[in-house]
Amino acid sequence: MSGPVFRPDRNGPRIIQGGMGVAVSGWELARAVARTGQLGVVSGTALEVVCARRLQCGDPDGAVRRALAHLPLPGIADRIVRTYHVPGGKAPDAPFRPVLRYSLRPSRALAELTVAANFAEVFLARDGHDGPVGINYLRKIELSIPFACYGAMLAGVDMVLMGAGNPADLPALLDGLSRHEPVALPVRVQGATSADGEFAVRFDPRELAAAQPPPRRPGFAAIVASADLAEALAADPVTRPDGFVVEGHTAGGHNAPPRGPRRLDGLGQPVYDDRDEVDVARMTGLGLPFWMAGSYGTPEALSRVVAAGATGVQVGTAFALCRESGMNPRYRREILRRVVRDDVTVRTDPRASPTGFPFKVVDLPGTLADEEVYARRDRLCDLGVLRSAYRRPDGRIGYRCPAEPVGMYEGHGGRPANTDGRRCLCNGLMAAAGLAQRRADGEPEPAVVTAGTDFTGVRRLLATMPPGAETYTAADVVRFLLDTTADA
Repeated sequence: MSGPVFRPDRNGPRIIQGGMGVAVSGWELARAVARTGQLGVVSGTALEVVCARRLQCGDPDGAVRRALAHLPLPGIADRIVRTYHVPGGKAPDAPFRPVLRYSLRPSRALAELTVAANFAEVFLARDGHDGPVGINYLRKIELSIPFACYGAMLAGVDMVLMGAGNPADLPALLDGLSRHEPVALPVRVQGATSADGEFAVRFDPRELAAAQPPPRRPGFAAIVASADLAEALAADPVTRPDGFVVEGHTAGGHNAPPRGPRRLDGLGQPVYDDRDEVDVARMTGLGLPFWMAGSYGTPEALSRVVAAGATGVQVGTAFALCRESGMNPRYRREILRRVVRDDVTVRTDPRASPTGFPFKVVDLPGTLADEEVYARRDRLCDLGVLRSAYRRPDGRIGYRCPAEPVGMYEGHGGRPANTDGRRCLCNGLMAAAGLAQRRADGEPEPAVVTAGTDFTGVRRLLATMPPGAETYTAADVVRFLLDTTADA
C-alpha cells in the first residue's frame, strides 16, 4: 500500500462521518458514506473484541473471514478464525469467548488480533469503490493504538482521526509505522514520578511483517475542543496534523470538560459557556483544513462554516440513526420515534465514563441510563478497554478502572469516591451495537446509547422520507447536507 499521504485540502471532503461508539460506525456505514465521495469513518474502538464477537456470531455473510483472507501476514488470519469462529453462530444464551486484555506488554496473540481486526474493518469499508475512508481512535484507549494503526494502514486507510486526549504523539507514530520502524507511544501511569522514568507501549512492525513492504502513511486529523490546543499542535512540525476536527460540547460520546471552574446545572450536567466556543477565525489562521462538529448537521450550518473558512463539518447523530448504522435497530427505532415526537432526552453525564470526560447518554428504558438498571447490574471489568495503568507501591504497573467492583478498585489503590456513578462503557457500548455479553444468569449486558443533543437535521431528514419509512440511508444524509436549496 505505497503512495502519497492522503492530504485533504480546503476544498473537501465537505462531510466527515463521525466515528461513533463501538461498531456503530462500522464498515457498512463508512463504505456507504465513502461511496458518495465524502469521508466515511469506522470506529476503531475495541475492534479486536468486535471482530472476535462477530466471528463467534457465525460471521453469517462471511465478510469478516473474506477480509481476513486478504491480510498480508501469513498464518495470522487462520489462527484467529480457528480461535473465534463458530460455524452457524454461538447459542443465543451462550457467552462470548473472552479476548485478552491490554497491558504495556501485550501478548503476541492480542497484538495479532488487533492488527487483523483493524485491517478487516478498513478493508471492508474500502471494498468496491475509490472513496476516502478514515478510522477514529480515542487517545484515552492508548495501549492498543500502535497495533490498531498498523492494521488500518495495511488496509490502506486514508485518514486517522483521534480525540479524547492530546494526540500530539500520533504524527510521529504514523511516520514510524510507514517506515517499518519500531515505535513507542507514551503512556500515562497514575502515581508514577519522574524517578520512574517514561512509560510507553512499544511495537516493532517487522516482528509481524518482516517481508511486507511498509504501508502508506495516512493523513492525520486531530480532534480538538479548543483553538489553544490546535495552535500548539500546529506550531511544532513534530506534532502538526494534516487537519483538525473541532468538536463542540453538543456532540455525542465523550466531550471535553468545560473550561474554567467546575459547575453543574440543575440536572447535574456540566455547564459550558462562551469560553468553550472555538474561534473559527483562529482556526482559519492555522492554514490547515478543519471541520466543525457538534450541532452542524444541517445544510445551513455547513454553508455557514464553509463561508467562515472551515473545510466542512463532521456529522455523527444523523449517521448513527441511518439504515447502515451499526446501532442495534431496537434502539435506533426508539430514538427515531422519539425524534418525531420531539421528546428525546440526552444527558451530559459528568460521571458515567471511567475516563473522567463528560459523556452523552440517551435516556432509553432498559439501558444504563435507567438508575434501576444501573443499580441491578453487578459491577465487573472483563473487557478492560478503558483501564488505566497505575504504579503499585512496589513499583510494578497495575491496571484499574473506576467502573470495576468498588472493593477491587480500592484494592488497586483507587479512591472509592471515584467509582460513584461510573458506567461500564466497554460492555454498554458493545450492547448498543448488538454484541452484548451474556452473563451466568442468562441476562445480556444492558446497553449505553449515546448521541448528540441536536436532532434538527434528523427531524428534517425524516420529513423527506416516503410515508411509513422508519429511517433513511447514509446517502440521504449526504444529499441533505449538500442541498444548497434546503429551507430551514
